[in-house]
Amino acid sequence: MAMARSRRWRDLADDPGLARTTLRGERGPYVGRCHRVPRRFAREPALERLLRELARGHGPQCWWPAETPFEVLVGAVLTQNTAWVNVERALVALKKHTALTPARLITLPSSELGLVIRASGYFRAKARKLQELSRWYLESGGLRHLAEAPLSEVRRELLAVWGIGPETADSILCYAAGRRVAVIDAYARRVLGRHGLVDPELPYEELRAWLEERLVPSQAVHEETHALFVRAGYHHCKPTPRCDGCAATAPANPC
Repeated sequence: MAMARSRRWRDLADDPGLARTTLRGERGPYVGRCHRVPRRFAREPALERLLRELARGHGPQCWWPAETPFEVLVGAVLTQNTAWVNVERALVALKKHTALTPARLITLPSSELGLVIRASGYFRAKARKLQELSRWYLESGGLRHLAEAPLSEVRRELLAVWGIGPETADSILCYAAGRRVAVIDAYARRVLGRHGLVDPELPYEELRAWLEERLVPSQAVHEETHALFVRAGYHHCKPTPRCDGCAATAPANPC
């Protein structure tokens, strides 16, 4: 254990995960591959209609909000069980405190890191999650490993990292690494369920497989689909639905 504590962590040389994005949307810099509304979203007519209506109402989402791919990893952890506005506050505080790199996050005492990200909630657990994920990131080879290793293999590795569940892993793979995976969150479950497309209580992997089978094989589509579900869920598809003003045609029985 003494050797582990004394190890001097260094960021990977030329890691593309630390390269600053040149992309900017209305809400600031973003890491992603969808810059305009896709021509087609899904093979299934009902899903295509739903996503087309959301896209028509909300426009391109320019998602994921981040300055670097590694920041996507950090944001994916911080957003667990909290609203994105709290993540933004935590990220601002973290960037003021230290450089947002895996080596710097590991080097900080976990108690100090936790206090810096306090705005995101569950800050002690999230500090440990960030440090465990950062260690794995450096030891595995950084963004190149995430982007180039066989998808099933790297997803299995991510899920083995303490505190990284399926939604967090898929967010990292989809947005940071540009892997064609569907991200299933509470918003996706609500939107799809209330529009009668799925049973919202389906297990995560079944719902992910259902969506991946129906989306067209496009990275931009997979990214924009999740972003549109987030947008619709944040503004309208809350635990108590607010259908008035929603871009998607309201189903007959929204609840």
